[in-house]
Amino acid sequence: MPRYADSIQSLVDLLNRLPGIGPKSAERLAFHIVKLSDDEREQLVRALQNVKAGVKRCSLCGQWSGASPCPICANRNRDHAQLCVVAETQDLAAIERTHEYHGVYHVLGGVLNPLTGVTSEDLNINTLTNRIEKGNPKITEVIFGLNPDVEGETTILYLTKLLRPLQVKLTRLARGLPLGANLEYADEVTLGDALKGRRTL
Repeated sequence: MPRYADSIQSLVDLLNRLPGIGPKSAERLAFHIVKLSDDEREQLVRALQNVKAGVKRCSLCGQWSGASPCPICANRNRDHAQLCVVAETQDLAAIERTHEYHGVYHVLGGVLNPLTGVTSEDLNINTLTNRIEKGNPKITEVIFGLNPDVEGETTILYLTKLLRPLQVKLTRLARGLPLGANLEYADEVTLGDALKGRRTL
């Protein structure tokens, strides 16, 4: 990758550290920022400063929010006896977009991953057990809304062992065939999950 003027190279290097941004994307973004008008660049700087100053973790669920408690935790119309455990705030937002879930959330801040050194101490697990033990109203169901990958499954297994003695109903999101899927090309695990999760019509 060629070296640019120090200020541009510094911006490229910083952008390259962002998740999902490779060297070429970092270059494109840096030069896009260079070409912005002064006003647009100033808006971008203000937006970055506002994120740092105006966003905090909710003291109850752990999601990034502008207030603590966040609007979801503070909403008395939500079902506070139903708790959906997700890895990150983005996962919470994805579930909210469905308009199908009306309980509250708990954001772990990641998932267990021994390969990268993420252990239970790095996650928001102690507050999860405290919420279940001392919740008012009492939490009656914990839904695991974690990705169906190795790390997500490992985290679900760990949390299941940890929470089972607390005598709370433990459930997980259903898995199966996506809309428009072709049975011929579906793998055995996905088909098996679809059969196990079938519903009466």
